[in-house]
Amino acid sequence: MDLHGKVAVVTGSGRGLGLAYAQALAAAGAAVVVNDVDAGAVDAAVDGITSAGGTAAGVVAAVGDSEAAERLVDAAVGEFGRLDILVTNAGILRDRVLWKMTDDDFDAVVKVHLRGTFTCARAAAVRMREQGSGGRIVLISSPAGQRGNFGQSNYAAAKAGIVAMARTWAMELARSGITVNAVVPVAATEMTKTIPAFAPLIAESERTGAPLPAWLRRDEGLGTVADVAGLITFLASDAAKDITGQAIGIGGDRLALWAHPREKAVAFADGGWSADALAEHWHGGVGAEPETYGIPAPLTPEA
Repeated sequence: MDLHGKVAVVTGSGRGLGLAYAQALAAAGAAVVVNDVDAGAVDAAVDGITSAGGTAAGVVAAVGDSEAAERLVDAAVGEFGRLDILVTNAGILRDRVLWKMTDDDFDAVVKVHLRGTFTCARAAAVRMREQGSGGRIVLISSPAGQRGNFGQSNYAAAKAGIVAMARTWAMELARSGITVNAVVPVAATEMTKTIPAFAPLIAESERTGAPLPAWLRRDEGLGTVADVAGLITFLASDAAKDITGQAIGIGGDRLALWAHPREKAVAFADGGWSADALAEHWHGGVGAEPETYGIPAPLTPEA
């Protein structure tokens, strides 16, 4: 992929997946605006990219409000003259079960993930439309947003909303030549290290430098942050100019296209459905094969 002449903003790119995205885009030739709330992480990321021969600038800001979004777009234009690529990766976690989750827990996560994606994408879309040469917007979702996850009401709701926004904006921005896609990554990060089934395997890989087990990379689709970065670069490139409105999963050795929600089973009753009619019909009719929910528990080779 050749991204020379392109300018990208990657939110939450001081470490982890965001840093891998920024490094990959820079390695392909794009000038990158790195963003994080940690000034030290921003400086280290910019230094790392430039030391490797790339081009980067940094913006320390907490994603969420419109002001931060405008700062990021202004930095891209001020430093490099334009904006072609936006990757909305910034996020936080405040995990608690429903009955223990506070208003602040919910609002903080939704503000960064959902509102931050909205404000940054809006600011980027305005600039890209003014430039008149199209663009690429890549939104970062999560398996939790596709299936739900225990203790993550706030995070799952935000990540589900991000996929819905990708599908909506793909329609709205199509005439401007701007593609919008959602990526559903799975990688060994600080979050996945807390999953009991994964934690010892990730720790052993980090300690020895050995790759993660083949079954984990293929069956669970869990690999390194670098395994995800190629999809970001591809979606940012001209090779993906006809791909939009999609939710694409990637991790380890696995690449997947997530289906749109759709009616699985349908039944009809003349005059409509009473409560009694529903009770009589449900288990042998529309509800005979209910959908699963939650991220499936990892299956080890022994299982």
